[in-house]
Amino acid sequence: MSTDFHKLLFDISEALVTDELAALKFLSLEYIPMRKLEAIQEPKAFFKALQEKGMIEAGNLSFLKELLYRINRMDLLAAHLGSSREEMARELQIPGRAKVSAYRQLLYKIAEDLTPDDVKCVKFLLQNQMRKNKLQDNASMLEVLLEMERHEIIKEDDLAVLKDILKGFRADVTKKIDTYEENKKENDSKEKLHYPVSVSVHPTGQGAEGETPHLLLESYKMKNNPHGYCVILNNHIFKNPHEVREGTLKDGEAVKKIFEWLQFKTVEHKNLEAKQMYAELKEYSKKDHSNMDCFVCFIFSHGEKDKIKGADHELVNIKDLLSCFSGSNCPSLAGKPKLFFIQACQGSVGHPAVTVKEDFSGHLETDATPLTTIPDQADILVGMATMEDYECYRCPETGSIYIQCLCKKMELLCPLGKDLITILTEVNDEVAARVLNGWKQMPEIKSTLRKQLIFQIPQSQSIGK
Repeated sequence: MSTDFHKLLFDISEALVTDELAALKFLSLEYIPMRKLEAIQEPKAFFKALQEKGMIEAGNLSFLKELLYRINRMDLLAAHLGSSREEMARELQIPGRAKVSAYRQLLYKIAEDLTPDDVKCVKFLLQNQMRKNKLQDNASMLEVLLEMERHEIIKEDDLAVLKDILKGFRADVTKKIDTYEENKKENDSKEKLHYPVSVSVHPTGQGAEGETPHLLLESYKMKNNPHGYCVILNNHIFKNPHEVREGTLKDGEAVKKIFEWLQFKTVEHKNLEAKQMYAELKEYSKKDHSNMDCFVCFIFSHGEKDKIKGADHELVNIKDLLSCFSGSNCPSLAGKPKLFFIQACQGSVGHPAVTVKEDFSGHLETDATPLTTIPDQADILVGMATMEDYECYRCPETGSIYIQCLCKKMELLCPLGKDLITILTEVNDEVAARVLNGWKQMPEIKSTLRKQLIFQIPQSQSIGK
């Protein structure tokens, strides 16, 4: 990192006082464990902890700006980061931009609103639920709230005790809690979509009482920025010059454009040997994904059944690659969607075509890589370019049929709020409609996702062309 960046952090840290450091630590609890925060006694150590977590870096100071805005240090925001109160207020209204949760914002505002006498009242009313040594006269309201969280007296979805305590002497503050609870209920309901389910043979598709039943489908949370890593393993050049995969670089470019637009941190690794492919994914599985929503991996290469070929002609098992991200091997992604898209043949057989007019002209090549099963863990989706035992096709000039179609469908349908399975089904339909080298190609979806996955589109950002 540059000297200017460190000088910036140094100057800001010098201007912060003890109470402000306590506030910054409180607002960052979702990103730095409480135990580590307790050991931090000065701002420079706090900023170092944020850097270690990837929350602030030379090219990204949005979280630092938000923190200074939250603690009302507009002077530092303007002098060192070139932002104003109005600019930050507008910025944080954009969905996904605010990193401090609504819950922690609420608690901090409550602590700011309460007078010293109010805090004494809170401590008095908590005597039966917390040890007296945690309710000392010099304990701040933030410290009291932290203790309440430790004892699970308050939680993100349960503020009843705090509301009951405050209603006797600060009804205005309890109204803020009511507003928070109403907004949370509304936001949670938006993460569930209603889909009609046919349960009868009535011509109208309705039930016996004339009502159409609905199935509630919950959605995965997609609130962080970045949402996660999008890793591309793209094997283009092989030891055997006859195996060069022309057109695969076009696929890499298309994927990077789409997933950068979708607020993923995209990284492409080219021409890896088999052991390097496994080692690279193993390394990503060891990362801390706690502040991310999802993991995406694209694999473009030759291969054989159940295996992918490295640039050195050695093979790696697909199952081994996927197993790096099981719940036990990557606990910070447990319960979060892990998506793998593999552009490769699953055999050497051409898929028979039905009698339709050929809709693709030009030279096509094949890849050879398969997948028979996915690991028996939840929250994994594998999108295969073709079904088992069959070939798939790649155009040297424009890229693979499957990946290019997938990227175009995501660009078109993500802004409409379509979930990933719906998008992949449309990809299946479009690819299957084509006749390629006289054969058909039928992509396949293998999924143990438990919820819908809907990619959030940044409102102020259009996709790069």
